[in-house]
Amino acid sequence: MSDVSEQLTAAVSDYFDMAIQAAEHTGKVWEKFIQQPTSAEDPAACVLNDFSEALKELGEAMMEHPDKLIDDQMDLLKKQQALFQNTVLRLMGKEVEPIVEPEKGDKRFRNAEWEANPFFDYLKQLYLIQGNTLKKMIDDTDGLSDNARRKVEYLIRQYTNAMAPSNFAGLNPDVINKTLETGGANLAHGIEQLTEDLEASANGALNVAMTDTSAFQVGVNVATTPGKVVYQNELMQLIQYSPTTEEVFKRPLLVIPPFINKYYIMDLRENNSLLRWLVGQGHTVFVISWVNPGPSLRDKGFDNYLLEGPVEALNVIEQITGEKDVNAIGYCLGGTLLSATLSYLKKKRKERIKSATFLATLIDFSMPGEIGVFINETTIAGLEKQMDMLGYYDGRQMSFSFNTLRENDLFWSFFVNNYLKGERPAAFDLLYWNTDSTNLPARMHSYYLRNMYLNNLLREKNALEVDGVKIDLSAVKIPTYFLSTSQDHIALWKASYEGAKVLGGKPRFVLGGSGHIAGVINPPAADKYNYWTNDSLPEDSDEWFQGAESHRGSWWPDWEAWIQEQGGAERVPAREPGDGPLAAIEDAPGSYVRMRIQDVVGR
Repeated sequence: MSDVSEQLTAAVSDYFDMAIQAAEHTGKVWEKFIQQPTSAEDPAACVLNDFSEALKELGEAMMEHPDKLIDDQMDLLKKQQALFQNTVLRLMGKEVEPIVEPEKGDKRFRNAEWEANPFFDYLKQLYLIQGNTLKKMIDDTDGLSDNARRKVEYLIRQYTNAMAPSNFAGLNPDVINKTLETGGANLAHGIEQLTEDLEASANGALNVAMTDTSAFQVGVNVATTPGKVVYQNELMQLIQYSPTTEEVFKRPLLVIPPFINKYYIMDLRENNSLLRWLVGQGHTVFVISWVNPGPSLRDKGFDNYLLEGPVEALNVIEQITGEKDVNAIGYCLGGTLLSATLSYLKKKRKERIKSATFLATLIDFSMPGEIGVFINETTIAGLEKQMDMLGYYDGRQMSFSFNTLRENDLFWSFFVNNYLKGERPAAFDLLYWNTDSTNLPARMHSYYLRNMYLNNLLREKNALEVDGVKIDLSAVKIPTYFLSTSQDHIALWKASYEGAKVLGGKPRFVLGGSGHIAGVINPPAADKYNYWTNDSLPEDSDEWFQGAESHRGSWWPDWEAWIQEQGGAERVPAREPGDGPLAAIEDAPGSYVRMRIQDVVGR
């Protein structure tokens, strides 16, 4: 028994050494950031100072009930002892039940050796026991404010997942096998890729490559729906797509994408392109393609995006088609902008948008989701200092922040694959789009963070003003269609539901399956997921869901049936882009969408 125990102790000593070194290093970095003063040169200190206040509150709350802390520690010791004993028994050839198992869907421990090999199994279970104990200690702490609890849970989750044995080259059986096979070439290749990714990242964040970017080219194998750029200004190009039907609806359709991403998430491939599908239904489709701004556009604000975006697009659409009335779709932040546009036009007595569709959109920001851990005065002030220096908010930073909300899937899995296994990421169009980040002008992003996320003023009557017009969403009475998705972690469906109640009139609320992207970009031919409908809109979202009916497949046909019920079903001969009074500037997808961050940060 003694020899077995010594073998086990020696086998896991590397893990403890690495874990201790990593913890010491993390502590030193943490100490460095929280002790140095916040400045424009180091805005990240604002974020870390904010988290340190949450940790301080946690420590004080724990000391109020030390008995719970002691109980959790004793439970940890018992489980560790039981695990050690079980492992010794396994080494002696006996079968034992695991003390703890990974959650269903945890991809980090898929290699059979994590279970078959007693040493790897010990590492895995020891890690899970310790991680679960940390989480339980937070859960058991009373007297912690909701704000601090969210921050601490986020921070502990980041630390726990970073310390997974699968992230260490010498402790991951996949990496060990790869190293033996290649004679260490995988680690050399990994260092090369890490160096490349660090050079391509911004402001200290590591943007891990998620896909083989060389496999895609905008306009060649993504964003390929035929059309023409028919107008452009400093902020956007307006694309009109070529018809595929002999007749089209008389009322055109304007699509407003978020300006924090490229529009072609709605036009990745022919078989999942929402824009191509809309054209095929007989709509004359116009889409805004936002510019990727550099320092020269630092003073462009939310008002500029509204006036030079959808409002200007309406004027251009009228010139081309002769139609004053349009239907409009807004996706994510594009929907937020659309809601403000509706109120602006209402006050101006220019109600040209006759129906509005909101896809995964927040109008009420009282439930910001997991991104809320970064939304506070301290963090925003730090970002504003950085943006004042640069003139823009670097989209790569935003991408990194959002990736940490799903860190195992969107960071650590690629970290292991790219840097430890030394493999190149696979070619995946959705992840290519995800890495094609977009900057935000300093003035606009500050306005958006403060007035929407921090103070939630968009839903308040006359609390915001655009171009001298006070915004009142309750006065908007046109038909509206709200599509939310059940697993959305960016625009929580219950938060989107609250926004649907802000607008006047009778909205139709539909809940799709899956998340922020897959639940929206869900073509009928795929026959995936499902969606729920309920003709009523009770005050409580849970009550809505209890009375909702589930339908198999895509929500797209439901929307098409709804849009035709709103009037404007009259047909006219198909409109070819460039045939009207405005000559085509260039072929779709245009030049704005091809601007990558590396091309614009120096402008």
